[in-house]
Amino acid sequence: MADPVVIADYDPSWPATFQQLRDRLAAALGPLAVTIEHVGSTAVPGLAAKPIIDLDVVIADRADLPADIEQLRLLGSHHEGDLGVAGREAFTTPAGAPPHHLYVCAVGTPALRRHLTFRDALRANPGLADTYGDLKRALAALLGHDRSAYTEAKSAFIEQVPAALPRQP
Repeated sequence: MADPVVIADYDPSWPATFQQLRDRLAAALGPLAVTIEHVGSTAVPGLAAKPIIDLDVVIADRADLPADIEQLRLLGSHHEGDLGVAGREAFTTPAGAPPHHLYVCAVGTPALRRHLTFRDALRANPGLADTYGDLKRALAALLGHDRSAYTEAKSAFIEQVPAALPRQP
């Protein structure tokens, strides 16, 4: 049985944990990584979250993926495929590393755009972030024993946020 979904109050140490992970990845990947983004709820100041850092390694082109897979393997992260999300490649967490979810996305992919748009919308609107935090706590209380159901139940809210943003010219 999987561990229950636990939502924690915002932890001000999350940005430093991201930076630690980012620095290690940047050193290993060098120019293969265009940038490394802190995404997910731990990237939003004040937002309650599962205490797991989400990182997107952004690569210039999907053709670079095999080289990234090899470099990440040397760090102890193993490729898991896209796990059902096209354009977002998942990797395991190495033993001894802080809890995190690591993804590799090419520049311009819909998966990367969704992560960044959602993160930026929550950062820009604390009321929206509070609403999302309340939803996550309620869903964890109701569905915390079933990670898939918890994740699926959040998806409607997540999909509504980018649709509600003003269109960029």
